[in-house]
Formats: sequence, structure tokens, C-alpha cells
Amino acid sequence: MTHTTVGWHVELEFKEEDDQHTRAAALVRLPDGSEVRAHGRASRHQVDPNQPRVGEEIAGARALNDLAMQLLTKAHEEIDSASGRTSHPIHV
Repeated sequence: MTHTTVGWHVELEFKEEDDQHTRAAALVRLPDGSEVRAHGRASRHQVDPNQPRVGEEIAGARALNDLAMQLLTKAHEEIDSASGRTSHPIHV
């Protein structure tokens, strides 16, 4: 059996909107040329210390979670299309 190694390149970008809000954008390019994009957001409560890295981690995790859910949905739709039937939902 031949094994093929495939890699995906995932990009994450962050934007500090102000000292309380951080946005993250995630992008993955798939081997078939398609792209999946996702977003996440973090908000700091005004009494919490200003820790930009924590805001990036939360916003990034939310963007990656959104990306994961979109990829699961895409895979589920491709399974259904190839099989001609409705398959069981894919759970995380």
C-alpha cells in the first residue's frame, strides 16, 4: 500500500481592536485548492488585567474551533455526496 503525506498550512492573524477586544482570523488551504476561513473573538472584562497574549489565545482557540466545525461539516457533506445517502452526524 502506498502512503501519501499531505500537509495543511493553517494561518492565524490577530487584531487588537482596543485594550479589551481581540479578533482572530484563521485560514486553511486544502490540497484540492479550496480554503476554509473562520473567526474568533475575545473580550476582556474591565476589572481583569490587560494580558494581550491571553486574548490572542482565546480568540485563536475560538477561530480554530470554528474552523474545525466547518471542516467537519464539509467532510460530512462530501460523505453524503459520495454515498448518495444521509450519513450519521460527525461529532467532536
